[in-house]
Amino acid sequence: MEGKVCGGTSEPNKATKDVQKLCDEVKHQVEEKAGKKFTTYAAKSYTTQVVAGTNFFVKVHVGGNDYIHVKIYKALPHTGEKPKVSAVQCSKSQHDAIEFF
Repeated sequence: MEGKVCGGTSEPNKATKDVQKLCDEVKHQVEEKAGKKFTTYAAKSYTTQVVAGTNFFVKVHVGGNDYIHVKIYKALPHTGEKPKVSAVQCSKSQHDAIEFF
């Protein structure tokens, strides 16, 4: 675990197809928490935090110059739990760093 803080978040990574799939799976939860519908909804980058499962902190492009940060908790596979949106931060920009929230 060189260079990592136990319980800390990973370095930002470019979003993968799997991260987009995870975001798509919880889109309705994101829209509910944000109080609006998104026609553009593209994961751009993410960090992770390993807990009893994994927290994903994802920067999502939602149109124009608008971005949101989404915190998604994905439980360990054996639990059978579906991913859950813990929090959404609106009014973000492309240049805002993804930080723990």
